[in-house]
Amino acid sequence: MSRRVIAIVGMPGAGKTETAAYFRAKGYPVLHFGDQTDIGLKELGKELNQDNERWYREKLRSELGMAAYAIKIKPRIEAIENKKKAVVLDGLYSWEEYQYLEKEYSNLLILCIYANPDTRYKRLLDRNHRGLDVVEARKRDVAELENLNKGGPIAMADYLIVNVAGIEELHERLGKFIFIVNNQIFYG
Repeated sequence: MSRRVIAIVGMPGAGKTETAAYFRAKGYPVLHFGDQTDIGLKELGKELNQDNERWYREKLRSELGMAAYAIKIKPRIEAIENKKKAVVLDGLYSWEEYQYLEKEYSNLLILCIYANPDTRYKRLLDRNHRGLDVVEARKRDVAELENLNKGGPIAMADYLIVNVAGIEELHERLGKFIFIVNNQIFYG
């Protein structure tokens, strides 16, 4: 039986970062897809800034295809010694990443965190870091759906949590999700 991998998907502002923090607080190892950008830039001796980050993402995907971040995160998944705990992946984006992980991990679960656009855009506007106005947030949504093939993993989610009421309700729903997963009250 392969190791359990839980990949978090969702649009910007849905609550993926908060979800990952919840899992970490519960003792789950959490890996962020986006960390590969920082790792790659450091390996190349390049400064961390938006231009270099964009350059690296494009370079990596041109070399390895749209599954690049999944390919790069696999060794980090395998390096986690506690094989009994599920590994949580924050930030699965593309359909190709999903397909790669599905092939590599038969125990892959996709957890979609959903919030409607108005709720997400308000959250994005209120963010201290990377705050976006409504126009920028909408552009980012469209770019992620059209350029990163993000809709596929969301559509194929094994479990969906609606996150519109606040952190306490999100945590309650995540607790139920963990119970379901730990007790294998799940298909597959």
